[in-house]
Amino acid sequence: MKKYKYPLIYPRIYRSDKKEGIKVIESGQITMSKITKDFEKRFARYIGSKYAVMVNSGSSANLLATAASCNPLRKKKLNIGDEVLIPGICWSTSLWPLVQYGLKPIFVDVDVDTLNMNIDDLKKKISNKTKVIFCVHVLGNSSNMNEIKKIVKEKNLILIEDTCESLGSNFNKKKLGSFGDFGTYSFYYSHQISSGEGGMVVCNSKDDYEILLALRAHGWSRDGSKHKYYKKRYPKLDERFIFINLGYNLRPLEIQAAIARNQLKQINNFKINRKYNRDKIISLFQKKYKKNSFLSFVENSKHVDCNWFGLPILINNKFKHKKKMIIKEIENLGVETRPIISGNFLNQPAIKLLKLNDKKIKLKYSQEVDDRGFFIGINTQKSSLKILNYVAESLGKAFIKVCN
Repeated sequence: MKKYKYPLIYPRIYRSDKKEGIKVIESGQITMSKITKDFEKRFARYIGSKYAVMVNSGSSANLLATAASCNPLRKKKLNIGDEVLIPGICWSTSLWPLVQYGLKPIFVDVDVDTLNMNIDDLKKKISNKTKVIFCVHVLGNSSNMNEIKKIVKEKNLILIEDTCESLGSNFNKKKLGSFGDFGTYSFYYSHQISSGEGGMVVCNSKDDYEILLALRAHGWSRDGSKHKYYKKRYPKLDERFIFINLGYNLRPLEIQAAIARNQLKQINNFKINRKYNRDKIISLFQKKYKKNSFLSFVENSKHVDCNWFGLPILINNKFKHKKKMIIKEIENLGVETRPIISGNFLNQPAIKLLKLNDKKIKLKYSQEVDDRGFFIGINTQKSSLKILNYVAESLGKAFIKVCN
C-alpha cells in the first residue's frame, strides 16, 4: 500500500487502549459480556438516550435499526413498499438495509454548503407512502434537526439517524443520533472513537430496546427482560435456547467494547484536537493563498457544534473538470484523500442493478458535491505545525500546478 506523509488515518489504538484490550485477553472472556454492557450504559448516558446496544460495525447498526423498524413486535412498524427518504450523499450500508427489507428509498438532494439533506427537497418528496426519514449526518455536520423533527411529528414518521460519521456532534447542544427513534454509530478505525470495528444503536423506547437485543443475537430471548415470561409460557423448551424473534449474529467482541469504552473517556479531548487540526490547516492555507480562487472549505451548519470526521473541501466550479488531476497531484504530494462519502450514490452501478432509480431523477446538488468535493483526514491527536503547514501548502501547490 502507498505510504502517505499525511494519511487519512494515523494510528488510533493508544497505550491505554492496549492495556484494556490485554486485560480482556488475559481474562479469557473475549466474547460479549460485562464490559460490553457497561460500555453500552456509558454510551447511552453520553448520547443522552435511554438505551444503547453495541454491535460489530456501524453497518450492522444500520441493519439493526432498519430491522427493528420493520419487526412484527413493533407497534408502529414498516411494511414492504413503504417509502424512506434518504439523502443522495450516503454510504452503501445506509441504503442496503432499506432495500433488503423491501422498503422503497426515495433520494433527497443535499445542500452543497453543508453536504447534508436539503429540507426544501425533503418536503417536496414526502408522499402518502412516506414512513421514514433516514438522516445521514455527513462528516460531523448535520441538517436542521428542528425542521426535520417538526416534519416527523406532523407526518407521524419514523426517524433514523445514521450518525456513523458524527459521534460527538451537537445540534443546539443535543447530541446527533438522539433526535430519532434510532441513532446509529460506527467505531471503525477512522472514526471519532475507534475499536477497529464496532458500532452502536441507541433508542429511547424499552420495547425497541428489547427488539434490538433479540435481533442482535439470533432472536434469542435471554438478553431481554422478558426471558422469565417465555420460560414459564414454554416450559417444555430448554430455557437456554428460546427464540422469540428473527435475528442475526451482530454481537461485538468484549475486546472491542473495552477499547471503545476507553476511547469514549477521551472523546472530548479528541474533539478539541480534531478541531484544532482542521482550523489550523484552513488558517494556514488562507494566510498563504490570500487570493485563493480555486477551493473552499465546508463549514458547520447553523446551530451545529461539529466533531469533524474529516476536512471536506469543494473545488471552485471553474476548475471542477480538473478534479481527477487535482486529486492525483494532492496524493502525489503525500496527502491522502477520499470522496465525500461515496459521492452522488445514484451514480453507482448497483442503483441500476437493483432498479432504484427507474424514474431517472436527478440530484443537482448531490452531483455538484460529487463533481467538486473531496476530503482529507484529521488526526485525533494534535498534529505538529510543520505537518499542518505541509498539508496547507500541498493543497495550494496541487491546485496551482494543475490549474495555472
